[in-house]
Amino acid sequence: MIPLLGPFLAAIAALTTAFSASAEDKVLTVYTYESFTSEWGPGAKVAEAFEKTCGCKVSYVSVADGVELLTRLKLEGASSKADIVLGLDTNLVSEAKATGFFAPHGIDTAAVKVPGGFSDDTFVPYDYGHFAVIYDTQAIKVPPKSLKDLVEGDPAQKIVIEDPRTSTPGLGLLLWVKSVYGDQAGAAWAKLKDRVLTVTPGWSEAYGLFTKGEAPMVLSYTTSPAYHMIAENTDRYQAAAFSEGHYIQIEVAGMTKAARDPALARDFLSFVTGPEFQSIIPTTNWMMPVAATREPLPEAFGKLVTPAKTFLMSSDEVAANRKAWIDEWLSAMSKN
Repeated sequence: MIPLLGPFLAAIAALTTAFSASAEDKVLTVYTYESFTSEWGPGAKVAEAFEKTCGCKVSYVSVADGVELLTRLKLEGASSKADIVLGLDTNLVSEAKATGFFAPHGIDTAAVKVPGGFSDDTFVPYDYGHFAVIYDTQAIKVPPKSLKDLVEGDPAQKIVIEDPRTSTPGLGLLLWVKSVYGDQAGAAWAKLKDRVLTVTPGWSEAYGLFTKGEAPMVLSYTTSPAYHMIAENTDRYQAAAFSEGHYIQIEVAGMTKAARDPALARDFLSFVTGPEFQSIIPTTNWMMPVAATREPLPEAFGKLVTPAKTFLMSSDEVAANRKAWIDEWLSAMSKN
């Protein structure tokens, strides 16, 4: 029997090699935004944690911001390599569904809790945050206390904002202004434009200009000061609490119909709502978790602005009006 041992071991080795190669070839391609995959973002930790459970490799493809994700998918069409799209938000859900690119996820999201509630058969929420004007306390002693204060304030105190055509925060500000001003939104933008230093394609560029001191204000999130308190041990940068309320962003992930391994894509979406992923989000993506984490949130999160009121339009309303409202914004911002 000893002579037979060699071929037997060789066969086992061959099977092991084949299995390893199969696992290495198993790739999940995730389309997302640049700050998610940045050096300080959650991307690397999320990939490492999921790869331990899936016998696969997570590969990211990133674009500047969330709205650009949807634009890229429309351009790529059926040829898209995306298995998962992570970084759209509830404002874009109806428009994303209308492309026909996404498949129902079929997972249990009962553990997911977001302000106002959100449940969908195609998209899974993974974090949320309220938009806010973040200001430098060393440059501004009396911050705006309302959207009206921001619109009508000193033009010398500049703000950096994001483009609603490419950025979900930019779109969020557009919808925030529309929620407060309604039919007078165009007039509000015409006033606010004098305070706008520049409009960036995405959040990363805007926040980078702000922290470099190019402007004393930036459109970001109520959660942004937590980063500075925890990572930099400073409370220099704060969110202005607006009396009218704040618009909320609920970020979502979905699987495409073209996903090469639908079971693997579905496993990732289940992982997104689990405690390991949710524990990574607060201190890397600097947003609020939507489900239970492994440990309580850091103390700094208890010091953040709590909006008096939350604005959130239905995704159907946004889909029906987004182009017209962006045209209104473009017209107002281009006036001399």
